[in-house]
Amino acid sequence: MKTLYLDCNMGAAGDMLTAALIELVPEPDKFARKLNSLGIPNVKFEKHTAVKCGITGTGMTVTVGGVEESEHMHEHHHEHEHEQEHHHEHHHHSGMHDIEHIVSHLNVSGKVKNNILAVYGLIAEAESVAHGVPVTEIHFHEVGTMDAVADITAVCMLMEEISPDEVIVSPVRTGFGQIQCAHGILPVPAPATAHILQNIPVYSGNIEGEMCTPTGAALLKHFVTRFGEMPVMTVQKTGYGMGKRDFPAANCVRAMLGEAAGSTDAMYELSCNVDDMTAEEISFAMDMLFEGGAAEVYTIPIGMKRSRPGTLLRVICNSESKEKLVRLIFAHTSTIGIRETETKRYVLDRRTEVVKTPFGDVRKKISCGYGVKKEKSEYADLADIARKQGKSIAEVKKMIEESENG
Repeated sequence: MKTLYLDCNMGAAGDMLTAALIELVPEPDKFARKLNSLGIPNVKFEKHTAVKCGITGTGMTVTVGGVEESEHMHEHHHEHEHEQEHHHEHHHHSGMHDIEHIVSHLNVSGKVKNNILAVYGLIAEAESVAHGVPVTEIHFHEVGTMDAVADITAVCMLMEEISPDEVIVSPVRTGFGQIQCAHGILPVPAPATAHILQNIPVYSGNIEGEMCTPTGAALLKHFVTRFGEMPVMTVQKTGYGMGKRDFPAANCVRAMLGEAAGSTDAMYELSCNVDDMTAEEISFAMDMLFEGGAAEVYTIPIGMKRSRPGTLLRVICNSESKEKLVRLIFAHTSTIGIRETETKRYVLDRRTEVVKTPFGDVRKKISCGYGVKKEKSEYADLADIARKQGKSIAEVKKMIEESENG
């Protein structure tokens, strides 16, 4: 399957993620020009070559009204919710309503708009917890300004362009120590960043300072499929997104794009033939087998000895449930013998995402691997919307598709 692996051994920030991902698209310079045509007020993206510890990669600079954030404001020269007050003069202090207004006017797809707002939702929730106020009262500082909107929008657009089947992220380095901010001296990672990074594998490393910004953390959390080591994969492209500061180690996010094979697992087929059971008895036996842990149960009409019509009952299971299912077959069917065949099955990796639509949340089952990707909305969710809206299932599917595409 198409797999994107992000190596965050030097933390993560929006500009670094943008720079790493833009190296993976077919025409990076053309994409950079596309970023400058989005309609973000007073914002300009500048893509340039950067070298860290002998590695050549890409750096991304965002200016707002021709002004770039001061480098000492961040370990990664990036946005943060707690910046020194004298740097606020050229930035806006915006709430979620202002962010939604800006995003609604961007020249991007509906999917990208939804992703941008979802990332901001993570940041707003973290700010709410850190400051002890409702989300509706949160006013972003640097995280809510145009440069942050630019970084988040750029990453969301690049993820749409690359369209990986899965995104795997390494454990994230946070850095350590303290940072000076508008509210005083805070520990690293800052409280909002620490909240976003909950349930994510992180470590401090041996470099003092803020290595992971709240925007970087929120982008990773939103797009990640899972955290862990790089899987066995055939790498086709590698991108290096460089940070602004120099360290003994190369200050970059590395993005690796390639193909990772789907998985195979060992399974067992348990089969028996019966010719003296009623349809109701067979139906009950199948229910018991599913409840007992069978992956699949099905029947096939067959001809048996003395020309009797019969039924082939077949159960697919893993090794853990095999013994239990053998006992259930004997208990709930008339058979006196069961055949066993060990087999392997190729499996697409499966996950479920919740898609927010104007009509309510819809669970989407996504299966991918071996060069294919399949998506299917949960029938129960579609049916519920169809009943409420007085529409057919087909009409609901079309409405949801149109809302996702803007």
